[in-house]
Amino acid sequence: MPFKENFNNANAITIGASQGIGLGFVKQLIQDIRVNKIYATYRQEETAQELLDLTEEYPDKLTSLQMDITDESQIVTVVKNISAQINKLHLVINCVGLLHEGDLQPEKSLKHINPENLLRYFQINSIGAVLLAKHLLPLFRHPEPSVFASISAKVGSIGDNQLGGWYGYRASKAALNMLMRTTAIEYGRSSPQTLVITLHPGTTDTRLSRPFQRNVPPEKLFSVERTVSQLLTVIEKLEPGDSGQFFSWDGSKLPW
Repeated sequence: MPFKENFNNANAITIGASQGIGLGFVKQLIQDIRVNKIYATYRQEETAQELLDLTEEYPDKLTSLQMDITDESQIVTVVKNISAQINKLHLVINCVGLLHEGDLQPEKSLKHINPENLLRYFQINSIGAVLLAKHLLPLFRHPEPSVFASISAKVGSIGDNQLGGWYGYRASKAALNMLMRTTAIEYGRSSPQTLVITLHPGTTDTRLSRPFQRNVPPEKLFSVERTVSQLLTVIEKLEPGDSGQFFSWDGSKLPW
């Protein structure tokens, strides 16, 4: 039975909701009458004004919480705050991701490899997600169907890599896929109704992709609204056997 058949009176969390795809999920989930409560995390207040304004507009439905995914103690605090208000989750979408910031840019060749940058990629794109899985597990231990989804990227597919380059981003997304695949196996034993998946959103018109859009055909550059709608459709169509899979925005499965 598809997930959407049981998606009612749901509690959701969007991680990394200050802008881009994360904020897009918050906007669509606010309008979804099947969703009861939404929790949204952001790292910096100065880049989260639109989210904070939405929180004021929908105080009964949306709660915003400051959290840096690279700091486990902050994850613990946020989960404690959420657990004081609700005792179960039905949808978690981890949208945190790093492709470039300041001097950190995708590597074009081996000569650009920088160990500090590699560590930063893994901290944000890989390790943060598995820390979330670690601390959110108690809120998934209930008998109702639920989904824990992380935004990955097709460039994190080892089998699909034909162009090379982008060492840190590719490797950290491949690590995310492995960590979530492994989490899916453990959740299958300890929280069997929870589906753990990774999602490739396609190239979306966000701050993350903007410097790299030049060669993207217009029909392959998605608005945030379209990306979120497509990914929610994928989530709603998930079947019980889909945990541990890597899905593209159109619902097809991607190679590892």
